Amino acid sequence: MRIGIIGAGEIGSTLTRQYTSAGHQVKVANATGIEKLRSLATETGAKPVLLADVVRDVHVIIISIPFFAVSTLKDLFSRVSSDVTIVDTCNYYPIVSGVIPEVVDGMQESVWVSTQIARRVIKAYNTIFYRSLVHSGLPKGNPARLALPLAGDDAQAKELVATLINDSGFDSYDSGSLQDSWRQQPGSPAYCTDLTLDELKRSINKARRDLLPERRELGLKYILEFGPERWTDLVQLNRKIYESQCDPAKNIY
Repeated sequence: MRIGIIGAGEIGSTLTRQYTSAGHQVKVANATGIEKLRSLATETGAKPVLLADVVRDVHVIIISIPFFAVSTLKDLFSRVSSDVTIVDTCNYYPIVSGVIPEVVDGMQESVWVSTQIARRVIKAYNTIFYRSLVHSGLPKGNPARLALPLAGDDAQAKELVATLINDSGFDSYDSGSLQDSWRQQPGSPAYCTDLTLDELKRSINKARRDLLPERRELGLKYILEFGPERWTDLVQLNRKIYESQCDPAKNIY
């Protein structure tokens, strides 16, 4: 496939490595220009391009930038064909993106993304720490293989994204429509908890929408406290926080 990736941060650069390793043709763009992408391009064979070029002549576009920055992409996507699959990997954290009233009032994060760029999107890759994405992929059929949920309203696009998730070393689970994507937002039992497919199927339906903001902020507290080096500890903490049937802030250890 021909893939354009917007953003070369932790997730974007990891997907660049995984997709090129799987034989896909990848173009990548970021906010700081082509020169900042030279080392990634040398390592992977991906092509560094300007933002205007990353969406041209591709089958898939991956959006992997800070959530608030999606609102700057509307003009870019006005020139993208409707048959291109667009993947939203972003998550909303008010500490980073500020208060976005529509999301605070209950709009699903990826629905907001879709309205900003006026295109359908598939929500995927938002539920995994980048170090899990780097280190935890396994061959298809391995019983310990982790699974990632995806949500959207286009069955064909979801099949394509499931193929890419497999190429990254993970099983995929169709969690429903884009309106259902709140079940994989930060604060849900599917978020950064590193579950197998059977575990994910059981866990994702435990999500409680009313608890998402509180549990998202509690999870963020530990991310900031522990740092990325303790990502395996964070996974275990997230399981306690997001699946707790009581106040997860008490007796978490």
